Amino acid sequence: MKKAQVVFIPSSGLSHLVSTLEFAKLLINRDNRFRITVLVMKFPNTSEGESYIDSLTIPDSLHLVNLPQISLPPNTDRASAIAALLEAQKPYVKQAVSNLTAKEEQHGPLAAFVVDMTCTRMIDVAKEFSVPALIFFTSGVASLGLMLYLHTLFERDNFDSTQLQQQNELAVPSFANSIPINSFPSFVLDKKWESFFMRFVGGLKKPNGIIVNSFEELESHAVQSFLSHPDLAGLPIYPVGPLLNPEPKTSIVDSDDIIKWLDDQPPSSVVFLCFGTRGSFYADQIQEIAHAIENSGVRFVWSLRKPSPESFMSAPSDYPLSDLISLLPEGFLNRTVESGKVVGWAPQAQILTHQAIGGFVSHCGWNSILESIHFGVPIAAWPLYAEQQANAFELVCELKLGVEIALDYRVGFNGDHNYVVTAEKIEKGIKSVMDEAGAV
Repeated sequence: MKKAQVVFIPSSGLSHLVSTLEFAKLLINRDNRFRITVLVMKFPNTSEGESYIDSLTIPDSLHLVNLPQISLPPNTDRASAIAALLEAQKPYVKQAVSNLTAKEEQHGPLAAFVVDMTCTRMIDVAKEFSVPALIFFTSGVASLGLMLYLHTLFERDNFDSTQLQQQNELAVPSFANSIPINSFPSFVLDKKWESFFMRFVGGLKKPNGIIVNSFEELESHAVQSFLSHPDLAGLPIYPVGPLLNPEPKTSIVDSDDIIKWLDDQPPSSVVFLCFGTRGSFYADQIQEIAHAIENSGVRFVWSLRKPSPESFMSAPSDYPLSDLISLLPEGFLNRTVESGKVVGWAPQAQILTHQAIGGFVSHCGWNSILESIHFGVPIAAWPLYAEQQANAFELVCELKLGVEIALDYRVGFNGDHNYVVTAEKIEKGIKSVMDEAGAV
């Protein structure tokens, strides 16, 4: 039987790549009429997805094609780099799809493109092949509604980021409560990023539909807003989540020590602090976190990463032990040697499944929120960048599934943070989330 060919074009960022590949695998497992080809784009400073891909068991009907890596001249700003990299990849995408269609007699007809939310420029390529294009949106329905609604305000009502900053809060159809302006994404508050925002979200309005990594039982108000509100109705969305690996495994040797240590801890007694693939802090904030952990008296696993010297948007690295000793309060590692572990990269999903974990201090990336809900671990919300402030507001204030550490904290595109969260505030969040788990 000839299968319908679907081309997936994910972002190269790990959090986007994981959920995209999980969706592709789910689609194949649910319907054997599909043959999916994933075109993997390799951008500078985004190699963290390679080990994940290597660890996958790939079904017969799922094929990965690595596109050539693109480089850019130095000192290219982030917004321009994203656009330039995607444009530079277009010829390679066209060639890869042409190779597929040349084998139509063997494999079946090209049916559709599914492109990542950051890759909407590839919708133009789908049009050249006369097939429908759908967007895969890797965050939640409420966040999608927020971006689309703001785009409409900016475009239709001549609203802009300057006027937005003059408000205290704003009613948005996909949220049940008005959202404080300090919970909006940085790229809608910064005038320098306004043109990027308009291009990015304008692209979200172009496809035949939007596939969202969420589910109606979680975001019922947001889903209903796309059916009823005049500014959102008519934009077809398809919630297909939660898309995550229900049995996470890792081949990283260092993670064995973490799991063995957790095996020796009482159920729901450990707080896990982890801030995603790009989350990191500077020395002043690290000191406050360490004091909060120690003062709370709670067992802990803390994934502490070193900021990239290149830029905030580059992936952080792990600290050598000598750096940790000088970075943390004097004697911290010795005093907490029995009660906790400071680690570098950590297998987040695998740790969250462990019965010893009772609470999760998180940046509120959407994948992390879905994992915490799936594995039944409450979150203490500490968003950093992108749409994480809006995610955290939804989690804490709308869904009542988390507690607050600092909903208005944010890291700028140059890596600067807007303030230092005090040890007292962090300690309160840790104790609150562990109270939820019945551990304190």
